[in-house]
Amino acid sequence: MKGHIKQRSPGRWAIVLDIVKDGARKRKWHSFKGTKREAQAEAARLITAMKEGSYVETSKLALGQYLLDRLTQWETSKQIGNKTAERYRELINNQINPHLGNRQLQKLKAIDIERWHNVLLDSGRKDGGGGISARTIGHAHRVLSKALKEAQRFDLVVKNVASTERPPKVDHEDEIQIVEEHRLKEMLAKLQSRAIYPKVILSLFAGLRRGELLALRWCHIGLDRKILQVREALEETKAHGVQVKAPKSKAGRRDITLPDIVVDALREHRKAQLELRFRLGLGKSDNDFLFPTLEGTLPSPRAFSAE
Repeated sequence: MKGHIKQRSPGRWAIVLDIVKDGARKRKWHSFKGTKREAQAEAARLITAMKEGSYVETSKLALGQYLLDRLTQWETSKQIGNKTAERYRELINNQINPHLGNRQLQKLKAIDIERWHNVLLDSGRKDGGGGISARTIGHAHRVLSKALKEAQRFDLVVKNVASTERPPKVDHEDEIQIVEEHRLKEMLAKLQSRAIYPKVILSLFAGLRRGELLALRWCHIGLDRKILQVREALEETKAHGVQVKAPKSKAGRRDITLPDIVVDALREHRKAQLELRFRLGLGKSDNDFLFPTLEGTLPSPRAFSAE
């Protein structure tokens, strides 16, 4: 494998690499701007990279287009669900592409990632009203790093430059506040007379995710056996609305033993729900959801979070 440089104009060079592939001789041309010595050094670097198998074809593909292409591939191959795809698209369109999208994928550097973090912290909001949280920056960083890791695997870039940079640390004030054990009794006593009480106590003692809680049907509850079966979850996206889906993994499909406090709360909830259904002339069905809307439709996870 050989190579040489050829001057095109003052300060501009063509690096010509002679390659033999499958018995055929080919030439690869690279443009370079700098001194003759710098062009010679770059030619030597490219030759070494080819010999070591770390060479990548020159491409002008923009980072923004590459990210959207990867997102489409992740969706099509079912690597991610609808909700995750929606979140990734928001992060790409709002946090990554406005700042880095026009950069050529192969010219992205670690210092660009550092500067990007700082810009987001200072003025990353869409309305220009200030910076965004370190947590959101971390989410955007992970999407970018995931895509660049695949770019490296597909020989589109030499390395994943996002892997050498860390997103800003999340402040303790930005973390989820955990209710301390000694305050649980007080909290439950205050909520007991409210409509949200069955949801809170079930989430608390069964360890359910929001989507799992709202997808529960009475056929999943064995009050006499004190068993709850997690078999479904709700997912809400702008494109598809609220949908029922299977748990993310086999581990998500599980049976949970319920303590007496939860069983008692569910019995009261079931009694009140049946009385309302009979007044409305709807009758009883074990396939009913535990927490439907007043119209009997699927509840919105987003609306639940705002309760």
